[in-house]
Amino acid sequence: MTLDAVGLEVMAHAFASVAEEMGLVLIHSALSPNIRERRDCSAALFDADGQMIAQAAHIPVHLGAMTEAVAAVRAQDPGPGEIFLLNDPYTGGTHLPDLTLVGAIAVDGRVAGYSVVRAHHSDVGGMQPGSMPAGARELVAEGLVIPPVRLTQEVERVVLANVRTPVMRRGDLAAQRAAVERGAEGLRALVARYGWAGVQRAARDLMDYAERRTRAALGRYTVAGLAATDWMEGDGVTDADLAITVRVDIQGGEFHADFTGTAPAAAGNVNCPLAVTRSAVLFVVRLLLEADVPMNGGVQRVVRVTAPDGCLVNARWPSAVAAGNVESSQRITDTVLLALSRGGLPVPAQGQGTMNNVTLGGAGWTYYETLGGGQGAGPAGPGPSGVHVGMSNTRNTPIEVLELEIPVRVRTYALRAGSGGVGKLAGGDGVIREYEALAPMEAGLLTERRRHGPRGAAGGGDGAPGANLLNGTALAAKTGCSLALGDVLRIETPGGGGWGAGGEPQRKGGRS
Repeated sequence: MTLDAVGLEVMAHAFASVAEEMGLVLIHSALSPNIRERRDCSAALFDADGQMIAQAAHIPVHLGAMTEAVAAVRAQDPGPGEIFLLNDPYTGGTHLPDLTLVGAIAVDGRVAGYSVVRAHHSDVGGMQPGSMPAGARELVAEGLVIPPVRLTQEVERVVLANVRTPVMRRGDLAAQRAAVERGAEGLRALVARYGWAGVQRAARDLMDYAERRTRAALGRYTVAGLAATDWMEGDGVTDADLAITVRVDIQGGEFHADFTGTAPAAAGNVNCPLAVTRSAVLFVVRLLLEADVPMNGGVQRVVRVTAPDGCLVNARWPSAVAAGNVESSQRITDTVLLALSRGGLPVPAQGQGTMNNVTLGGAGWTYYETLGGGQGAGPAGPGPSGVHVGMSNTRNTPIEVLELEIPVRVRTYALRAGSGGVGKLAGGDGVIREYEALAPMEAGLLTERRRHGPRGAAGGGDGAPGANLLNGTALAAKTGCSLALGDVLRIETPGGGGWGAGGEPQRKGGRS
């Protein structure tokens, strides 16, 4: 027996509420502002076979890659109630600062599913505070690598011995553990109410329903060979552009993205594992679906991603990947959107295409944040300004919190007027954020769109490129530097592309 329409809706919200509760427990329990304020974390619920049942409305680049994390844990034969920790991007992770906890949910003495939380920690060791070092040439330079291991007190002691801020890391890990346990409690509550067989049936029916809806939505388009190329602006080792090339085919309700022609793995850390590439493609597919389609394993069934082994978007150990997760994922999204726009599909212009990663660190402290910018305009309306775009869905860190946490004064935080692309519908504006150092510190930047602005669509203008400056002198897109007392680091983020030619530009503002 399958669920009717009402039953599907009820159970979809029931499962989603478990994932959302997990996220809330994590956010409200975490110590670090990156998780507590920016909400750089994600939560999802999986069935016993490792398929996603439901996710919270969190970070696309986290969520799309979680299936690989669960698969890696299942390969370790988890027992009921055990919790695993991992961050290895080549064994279920994304990049090293994203610590993932996977809990094997116990119901009647068996593993009935998995509760998963992924959170970005502001330091996991490595050659630079913040563990996002520009110019890293191999994975081990970026921090402590953790394959899927059972989270015991001994394992936690090893982790804390390899980070610069062990007290904060201990608190954030405790918050993640509490979130995983809340997910287990939530699934057991559903079992108590509907029975194990009923919960299993509901999860299966929801995934089948999502697959049907996705196939129907994609079935409106039959396209072949939609191709596009976009570029990463260097890898932190050199400034040479690196090509990301895609060919998109949508046939019979299935979406295939092939990245043949993409540059080989880079010397620097803009590489990413295929799981991150798949996350970016899933995000674009989600844009083609109706808002009420549940995002679960059913959607993933009709999306296929291929890439040459060892290329920039399908990297292999020991390639460094810190920027791949945050920057290359954005460019993958941009490239697929560009291909679809050339086929006339209803997708927006490119957004800022970067997370504008800023890491700061000094004696006994580390800090990490990303910055919003302009969203691309599209058929649905103008692009919002000062928002996190694409594979990021975080918030900003309030100035008051930042200044209380670390020795920095924020001298400017404002929209960057006029940076959005012009068009019938204008792209959103970027932001300007200036940090004045109140003590000596190390800074790291992993940014993009400093040379090539986000492209407009349907005849709209391009968004303005961003800029990084130290005391008025331009810095590279990916770099590390030292700040002395009184130095000012200024970040200008890109605007989004405009949509449509002609007409009076329409803008929609919105502050970070």
